[in-house]
Amino acid sequence: MKANMFRMPVRILAVLALAAVCLHAQDSDSKRGRKYKSPPATSKIEVTVLRSTTGKPIENASVIFHELDENGKDAGNMELKTNEDGKTVIDVIETGKTMRLQIIAKGFQTYGNDYKIDKSQMAFEIRMKRPGEQYSTYKPHPDDPKPDDQKPPQ
Repeated sequence: MKANMFRMPVRILAVLALAAVCLHAQDSDSKRGRKYKSPPATSKIEVTVLRSTTGKPIENASVIFHELDENGKDAGNMELKTNEDGKTVIDVIETGKTMRLQIIAKGFQTYGNDYKIDKSQMAFEIRMKRPGEQYSTYKPHPDDPKPDDQKPPQ
């Protein structure tokens, strides 16, 4: 009985010593842990989509944000729809990147352009046009060269 009583305090001391060693090891490991890398700064981008003729907003237009990498290749995209005011807002595009903005609305020409995102807040107003007449090779066009201006093939 006396032997068990003597072992009990020794066991408690051993557990406390082991806990102290573990706590000290955790403190020293914090220097070797993963380094925290803060997320990059992002910009808030507001896009307003309007009719070119009347200036009225276009509701439910698809606004597609393509983030481009250094080589100009698509690094992924995000698509949002415009609200009843013709507006959509996104705030996850990294500041300093190039963004390709594409807008698709039923009954309008598709819009696309590249923009450099260099400010923390940017706003774009895009005026959508109705589709034009289809180009035909059978009709004369004012920009085409006249038949007598053309040289015969050699």
